[in-house]
Amino acid sequence: MRGRFQWLASPNTMRAAGCTRRALWRPALVLACLLFAACAFGKAEPTDPGQLLAHADKIKTIDHPQFVQIIKDLAARSNSLQPTQLGYLRFLEAWQVAYSGDYDVGGRLLTQVIDKSDDPVLRFRATATLVNILGIGHRYDEAFARLSQLLDQLPTINDATARFQGLGEAAQVLIAAGQYDQAASYAEQMIADYPKGETTCKGMVFKLHALFKSGRLQSLDPAFAEGVDTCVAAGEILVANTLRADIAAFEIQQGASREAITLLQANYADVRRDQYPSLMSQFDALLAQAYWETGDSEHARASAISAINMSIKSEYTEPLSMAYDVLYRIAKEEGNTRAALDYHEQFMAADKGHLNDITARTLAYQMVRQQVEDKKIQLFDLSRRNQILQLQQELDRDAVKTSRTYIVLLLFLLASIGFLLYRLRRSQLRFMRLARRDGLTGICNRQHFVDEATQALRYSAKSSRSACLILIDLDHFKTINDTHGHAVGDHVLKRTVAVCQRHLRSRDVFGRLGGEEFGILFPECGAEQALARAEEIRQAIAEVPLDRDAGHVMVTASLGVASAERSGYNLHRLMVDADDALYRAKREGRNRVASASSAASEQPPGDLEISYAGELG
Repeated sequence: MRGRFQWLASPNTMRAAGCTRRALWRPALVLACLLFAACAFGKAEPTDPGQLLAHADKIKTIDHPQFVQIIKDLAARSNSLQPTQLGYLRFLEAWQVAYSGDYDVGGRLLTQVIDKSDDPVLRFRATATLVNILGIGHRYDEAFARLSQLLDQLPTINDATARFQGLGEAAQVLIAAGQYDQAASYAEQMIADYPKGETTCKGMVFKLHALFKSGRLQSLDPAFAEGVDTCVAAGEILVANTLRADIAAFEIQQGASREAITLLQANYADVRRDQYPSLMSQFDALLAQAYWETGDSEHARASAISAINMSIKSEYTEPLSMAYDVLYRIAKEEGNTRAALDYHEQFMAADKGHLNDITARTLAYQMVRQQVEDKKIQLFDLSRRNQILQLQQELDRDAVKTSRTYIVLLLFLLASIGFLLYRLRRSQLRFMRLARRDGLTGICNRQHFVDEATQALRYSAKSSRSACLILIDLDHFKTINDTHGHAVGDHVLKRTVAVCQRHLRSRDVFGRLGGEEFGILFPECGAEQALARAEEIRQAIAEVPLDRDAGHVMVTASLGVASAERSGYNLHRLMVDADDALYRAKREGRNRVASASSAASEQPPGDLEISYAGELG
């Protein structure tokens, strides 16, 4: 189980005795299939509490309603269970509480199992599940600390099922931390050595999900379809639908939104049946985005609202951000300015919260990793100090010449330890710097830009100094990517950044807001000066020739300018006004600069239009 526990399955596969949809057209074959399934399941239905617990454990993601019923029945007669069976029941109850979205209570119940159980295998499994729950509950420091303990215990666990679960939880948590290669390595171990009663389904899905999240997927690998079929054959419909969500997201990215809608709708009933909030919210958010891309605003609105309702309370997730984004776009298109502003604020809060959560995950992983390394060095240091004490005792018995050799060795060892600690600290500081930078261009990422720009605006407001915000969006960038490939697209983005940096001052704040959209905050800069500087940047982007590797692609940009004199010192208000001006520049033919003040003067009061610069390309 995982916070984003998304897996796949073919909608044309029946769960009992291999019955196909074509069999439904032949009543005689339907009756035969049903009789066969009833006989097969009737023979396999366990009655002993121990067998019931094992059966419930096996089907918890395959037939979740039956799993819940078995747990309820066993809880009603818990007084008759043996201590080991009762501990097993408490573990499954904790799993179900967390599955339903109550992570805090689920985590407390799992901790009780770990503290009270005498069974090392059950404690290991409870720890593996707790790692998952802590990660979902945003308690990342504890999650990665527990993960480190889990991986240390893994070589001592001989139970194949427990090892399989431990590898799976490690893979999922490492994906959340952005450690995709390491996660794929654990997934491959699951594929190579799965226990009796399991298949390669989960290992394949973890490996494919790591590939999808890494951003290295250029086309839909046939392994995704194979993963779906494998999970369906194993009855792991919940797992299959998680992988389907990745497929649908990739199809939307590639402009195949109608295919994504078909895939999601075909499996929507199964997702609703399994009642896993995270996956339901993911399906609804993807449907909302796909419907919007195909022009179906009504269905997009309904799916977005459903995604918001299904989201875990007080959590900022990617589906929640996607849903508010779609509602904002719909309200803007309908001319409902008040609703558009409200949804835009909720989108920015959800998006920033989601980005902060990603950064917190990554930093927590690195910090715990550093702590583990520090602990190893401390143990190494302690061991060496013990050796030094032994050497000092020998010094009392050895000659002066030998003692000098030992002293030199001591100094060398201490110097080595100090050097290692220094290197670790430098590595930690370097990582924290990288977490604030865009991986492709090296400038501020969206989150760091928002933080730096907000701080600069506060200073400008206190000192009553002017400030302006410029939003830059490359024209027809999607066409460049589709025609020349992503390598040329990346080159265009790097070139644009280099051109802009030649026109910036040291105190200006420059960042990539997403895709082909950039933002620049000019402190101590009035509206007229900002328009002039924006025009210089526009001309520079259009005039600087590309080198031969870029395929002689012509690149232009549209720019929107907003000033604090008109919009105030609130970054959100500045971004909305600059975005409105940028949208106006797009409508007037692209490759131009527009200001929020001029845009507002041509519209009636209260009829402010908001958009994303990247909307028109």
